[in-house]
Amino acid sequence: MLKKSDCPICGMFLKPEGEVTDSNDNEDSHAHRHGKDTDLTKVNSIKGGKYDKVPAGYSGTVYTCPMHPEVRDVENSGCPICGMALESETVAIGEEDTSELDDMTRRFWICTVLTVPLFLYAMSDMVGINLDSFIQGGQGDIAGKIAQWIQLALAVPVVLWGAAPFFVRGWQSIKSRNLNMFTLIAIGVGTAFGFSLIATFIPGIFPDSFRDASGRVGVYYEAAAVITTLVLLGQVLELKARSQTSGAIRALLELAPPNAKRVDEQGVETEVSLDEVISGDKLRVKPGEKLPVDGIVLEGSSSIDESMVTGEPIPVSKAKGDTVTGGTVNGTGTLLVEAVDVGDDTVLSKIVKMVAEAQRSRAPIQKLVDKVAGWFVPIVLICSIITFIVWAIFGPAPAMAFALVNAIAVLIIACPCALGLATPMSIMVGTGKGAQNGVLIKNAEALESMEKVDTIVVDKTGTLTAGKPELTAIEALGGLDENELLILVAAVETASEHPLAEAIVKAAQEKSLDIAKASDFSSTTGEGAQALVNGKQVAVGNSKFMQRLDSFDSTLSERADKRRKDGETVMFVAVNGQAAGLISVADPIKPSTSEAISLLHQAGLKVVMLTGDNEITARAVASKLNIDEVHADVSPEDKNRIIKELQNSGKVVAMAGDGINDAPALAQANVGIAMGTGTDVAMESAGITLVKGDLMGIVRAHKLSHSTMRNIRQNLFFAFIYNALGIPLAAGVLYPFFWAVAQSNDSGRCYESVFSICYWQRAAIASLETVVLVWWISF
Repeated sequence: MLKKSDCPICGMFLKPEGEVTDSNDNEDSHAHRHGKDTDLTKVNSIKGGKYDKVPAGYSGTVYTCPMHPEVRDVENSGCPICGMALESETVAIGEEDTSELDDMTRRFWICTVLTVPLFLYAMSDMVGINLDSFIQGGQGDIAGKIAQWIQLALAVPVVLWGAAPFFVRGWQSIKSRNLNMFTLIAIGVGTAFGFSLIATFIPGIFPDSFRDASGRVGVYYEAAAVITTLVLLGQVLELKARSQTSGAIRALLELAPPNAKRVDEQGVETEVSLDEVISGDKLRVKPGEKLPVDGIVLEGSSSIDESMVTGEPIPVSKAKGDTVTGGTVNGTGTLLVEAVDVGDDTVLSKIVKMVAEAQRSRAPIQKLVDKVAGWFVPIVLICSIITFIVWAIFGPAPAMAFALVNAIAVLIIACPCALGLATPMSIMVGTGKGAQNGVLIKNAEALESMEKVDTIVVDKTGTLTAGKPELTAIEALGGLDENELLILVAAVETASEHPLAEAIVKAAQEKSLDIAKASDFSSTTGEGAQALVNGKQVAVGNSKFMQRLDSFDSTLSERADKRRKDGETVMFVAVNGQAAGLISVADPIKPSTSEAISLLHQAGLKVVMLTGDNEITARAVASKLNIDEVHADVSPEDKNRIIKELQNSGKVVAMAGDGINDAPALAQANVGIAMGTGTDVAMESAGITLVKGDLMGIVRAHKLSHSTMRNIRQNLFFAFIYNALGIPLAAGVLYPFFWAVAQSNDSGRCYESVFSICYWQRAAIASLETVVLVWWISF
């Protein structure tokens, strides 16, 4: 097994990346999350290797840092930038690796047992109890010396063993010149402990400025020990919180069953591992069992609970010929399913991969944080030096002792990790929550941009409507009957992915018509298609397409308009350059569309419909749904142009679509939203994919982006305020270990705030608790 390590940039404990792996595998690897503005020259120079330490072709676990994702390593050695523990880029199936958490927890509890006596001794004078009087009868220097030796005995294991990981990470940060939180902790704890050692063994070297009224040189073993223990507590809280952020991916992974029941040609059923299932296998799924892979129903009928993938609780009826998704739960019927997509090609695997990549992406707001964090530690070190000098010169006796204490306080209170973690932790939770509710977010930029959107642009077919149109009418001309015309049109549309084309082909199949084979197929996006069928050149499309081919018959316009007013879509047909009739298709509006548009309006969003359909049909649909603005008869280029015009007028645009013709507009929009029921090209062009494919997903995505970005700003505000107020106070008011308490509360507050996206009340309580604690400490 490869040795686990921390991120070479920030020191965080690494965790695996890449494809889903079994936790029982014998290989581990690690990676980390470091900002784009990181000086990669520094990173690449660490340990004599390159910044990305994952060899080509490496198939084990890769570890990354939550704060600096460009750091990748096959060993969990810690991040060289921020010093935090690295974590796996991919959540493993099976038992979670908690070795780092277990180690920090063990150190914390042992150090707590040793620190409590030190703390009580240090506080005894403040409450009017002189414990020295119980030692050797209170005989002055003898009692004091014995007390120092007792404190030393208690502090040595705390500092030399409990704080060992912090010293290692602090030393690595100095060697790599990437100063971080552990630099400050190592210097602060090391200074307090080192000074105390010298004061214990050779106190005579100190001048009077270090001595109190009785002539003693004070020791600060309790400061070093309490600081160490509280930082350990912060690490435990951090590791637990980071483990929870991967809970969404872990929950998705657990949707897939470990085994499947394969049926051979003789009908014999054999239970096999999911890894052994290949495309084409026949699988039996009994009531209450999970679908192992994506496939097509061959036999049986049942209702499928798809809530874990789509977020919708209503079961969906499935029968022969219907597609099913791996990870969903079969209802009351037994199904025989043919495996189609297996392994990494299943919908569930793609969702897991997308969520994992989104969680490792960086939001634009993080760039500002990275710049501040880059200067944070050097500024804190300078503030600490200035504090020491000012107190040494102007402080009361013993001036040097006060100078040392307050300089250490400045180092200990500073918490750069609260700044660095505020954004990535919120992004991890937000994208995970989205996946659980059928909203797949490709990257953090899309999540941040979605919050700023004020205009939603939607396609009609497959977005507002069900995308499952039905043939409603056929009107033939030129001596052709309806069936003959349908055969010709179906032959052309067989090669098309458009939902309207599927409706025509399905209607021909339902009539048991023999669909001819088409050749020389060509299409014009947003207008129509043509092909050679049985020696005839057949064209199918809108009026613009027919006019371009000089095959438009104006006598069909009146008939077409009448059907369009009813919300139907009309396609004209030409055979050998002559008008041959029209075909009418109706696509019902999705049940959730009206409610979704109403909720978008309530959120202050403008809804614009862009469609390649004609003006009459488009406005008929728009009037039913109370859509603000309609653009009909638009080509993909027109959609792109209209979105640019909206953007040039100051609008922040999200475009929702599902077809190939929507891909350019999806790419142009500030946020592209693809319907999960649409084409792969549309999904590739989009920043957000809605698994279920209805507009309620946009409502959820909009709310999620607002919640996540509000949470990020809340975390950043608290982190900035904490450091902005805490450092000046520490420079002259508070004792070092009290500030370690505050820092521990800061880290806990950050993580608790992350998980309050859906429970904002908890965040308010946590904020109040922190304010009260800092106020109490200050007095």
